[in-house]
Amino acid sequence: MIDIALVETARDAMASVIDAAAVLAAPAGEPEPDTPTGFNTEGVVSFLASKVAPILLAVLGVIFIGRASKGEISKVLTSSAIAIVGLAFIAGAATLFFVGDYLINLMFE
Repeated sequence: MIDIALVETARDAMASVIDAAAVLAAPAGEPEPDTPTGFNTEGVVSFLASKVAPILLAVLGVIFIGRASKGEISKVLTSSAIAIVGLAFIAGAATLFFVGDYLINLMFE
């Protein structure tokens, strides 16, 4: 009985995979002129900045408070310093991105 259910489940899963492959392999029609064709990277970045980053920072804050309440102040200070250095690297990378963009615009205009 269990074997029959497993075979039926596998058959249904394979049918779904074949249907999905057929959809992906089908030739795409011409996009309408008003339809954007790119990937919305600004939307992804704004989502990460507005939704994911505050949650991650809150989790880090809870971890730091939990460690501090146990008397592990040196670990909290070390983790905080590492987080601050990481943020500095991220800010530096963003700055280099804008500086590089400025230099490219300066050279090719």
